[in-house]
Amino acid sequence: MKLSRSRLAQLLAKRYAQAGADVDRLNQEVAAYMLTEKRVGELDSLLRDMEQYRADQEGVIEAKAISAFPLTEAVRSDIRQQLAAAFPKAKKIIISEQIDERVVGGVRLELANQQLDLTVRGKLNLFKELTANTK
Repeated sequence: MKLSRSRLAQLLAKRYAQAGADVDRLNQEVAAYMLTEKRVGELDSLLRDMEQYRADQEGVIEAKAISAFPLTEAVRSDIRQQLAAAFPKAKKIIISEQIDERVVGGVRLELANQQLDLTVRGKLNLFKELTANTK
């Protein structure tokens, strides 16, 4: 019987929380399972479901900050404060950084099922969208 993706996400989130130093082995087991069950296409969705489960059940908020340059400590602190305000029940906030040279300026935050685009491109696109709707 095939496990639902949400149930699989719950089980894996619990296993990863207990894995400790054995994370590499668990990663191999999960990869083997996904290949064997022909579910590799679900991997991105599964990871988002795991992040959402951890946020809901454990109070762990994971956000990816994407910018053109490494974040300064001040920007990291601002992001942390904004996330703490948005998720007052958060027990732990994890911010991972990703450099993307296509981002001209600003930062884009990606969470399990949310995105906040504060990049220059994102603001220009919003401006275009708003002005196009007023005509």
